[in-house]
Amino acid sequence: MESQQHAIAKADEALLAELGYKQEFKRAFTPLEVFGIAFSIIGLLPSIASVLFYAVPNGGSASMVWGWAVASLFILCVGMSMAELASAAPTSGGLYFWTHSLSSPRCRNLLAWIVGYSNTIGTIASVASIDWGCAVQIMAAVSIGSGQTFTATSAQTFGVYVAIVLSHAVICCLGTAVLARLQTVYVVLNVGLCLAVIIGLPAATPKEKMNNASYALGNFTNLNGWVDGYAFILSFLAPSWTIGSFDSSVHISEESSNAATAVPWAIVSAIGIAGILGWAINVSLAFCMGTDVNSLLNSPIGQPMAQIFFNSFGQKGTLALWSIVVLVQYMMGSSMVLASSRQTFAFSRDGALPFSSWLYRMNSFTKTPVNTVWFVAAISIILGLLSFAGPQAINAIFSLSVTALYIAYAIPVVARFAFKNNFKPGPFNLGIFSFPVAVIAVSYMFIMDIVFFFPTMPQTGVANMNYTVVVLGGILILSILWYYCPVYGGVHWFTGPVSNIEKPSEEGASSIRGSVEKNVGVDIGELSVGP
Repeated sequence: MESQQHAIAKADEALLAELGYKQEFKRAFTPLEVFGIAFSIIGLLPSIASVLFYAVPNGGSASMVWGWAVASLFILCVGMSMAELASAAPTSGGLYFWTHSLSSPRCRNLLAWIVGYSNTIGTIASVASIDWGCAVQIMAAVSIGSGQTFTATSAQTFGVYVAIVLSHAVICCLGTAVLARLQTVYVVLNVGLCLAVIIGLPAATPKEKMNNASYALGNFTNLNGWVDGYAFILSFLAPSWTIGSFDSSVHISEESSNAATAVPWAIVSAIGIAGILGWAINVSLAFCMGTDVNSLLNSPIGQPMAQIFFNSFGQKGTLALWSIVVLVQYMMGSSMVLASSRQTFAFSRDGALPFSSWLYRMNSFTKTPVNTVWFVAAISIILGLLSFAGPQAINAIFSLSVTALYIAYAIPVVARFAFKNNFKPGPFNLGIFSFPVAVIAVSYMFIMDIVFFFPTMPQTGVANMNYTVVVLGGILILSILWYYCPVYGGVHWFTGPVSNIEKPSEEGASSIRGSVEKNVGVDIGELSVGP
């Protein structure tokens, strides 16, 4: 067993060297733990709780059930297209690395730059949205405990949010082995919580609050004013945000054992299991939520799912269950900080971020990029300041974590088929289905990005404007202006992924290829992905 693990480790290191990078992290993540980080970031029940306010007013129970089913199938296509790329080139830089490797030489630097910034801000926005959701859930628990007499202010919620972000930064400064072992705990708690709600909620809900099948599966309640079809599409933000950030597995590729196989299967299995369990959760909620949708949205608790639980379990039962929801949401945040810090580390390794020389440092004691962890925490706290601009401004962070990541996901998938390259698939390969799945994935992401730039209501003003386009557009415009800045801009020095390892000799290269082909199971002789 030890000899086999040693062989896999050598093959992982050899493949990474072929891609141009030296082994800097300890490969402590097993395949189950690679799956664990993707699944724990999805964090089904607390995630659904955080974004239930998107589905409830845009179709009610019908959108919760069928909107989830439709969107999760599209998201699975996105995940499969990404999994193919991750299998061919498992590196922490992931998406922008693939973009540069597969694009035309005329535009590869700019496209890699855009993808790198979209991916970085998308992962940081995911940290902010997850931790803000956790803060709101903690405030909901306080409200439940006070008999619904307590209503949190923006300042109080922001203070809890800052404390959560800082605590996650401390956790993610720990060694890789510790962080890896935590993922298994996260998976067990996630699955246990999901099953508790799927089974326990219908059993505990009073008959007067139970809905019949006709209402739960067919009632369409449109409160925001858009036409019904568009309102149904708007409800997709709930599953899109929940089953999101699955590129987290990609960003720990350099810490994963047998990464070329473990990473793609972690992405696909996390999405598939989340889609099925999430649908079951939404069905359970639809049957147990009652018919007064407005009371859920305007509850003094400030959390629609918490109100559903309160109606079914009472105060003590809700507090007990809600404490586990908060714990799982908290764990989601720590996993997301981990993934975001690795993306930031990889992008700074190639000199693309401000202060790259400071960010690209490995702590000598923990062997983790501590500086990037604190950088991610600092930017997350700054994004959280949007909460003082009103509820729509903070909602922009939730939308940003989807729209920015979808830009980063779509471009390398398009580059694979739009430009001439010698892409060689890895162990995970869709074969003849690669292109049609990619078309479905990119089309879905393109439509969703447009949809999520629009306000939640057709009649809008300053207070309920959708600020996503402002925040994301501002960041991308600034990054492009910096790229084209005279003298100092990236156009003068950014050349995409920069190798930090000496080129192997011809004899050494042959040895590397043989080792990888034997132990990883992929012919890399014609692999074009690399700096």
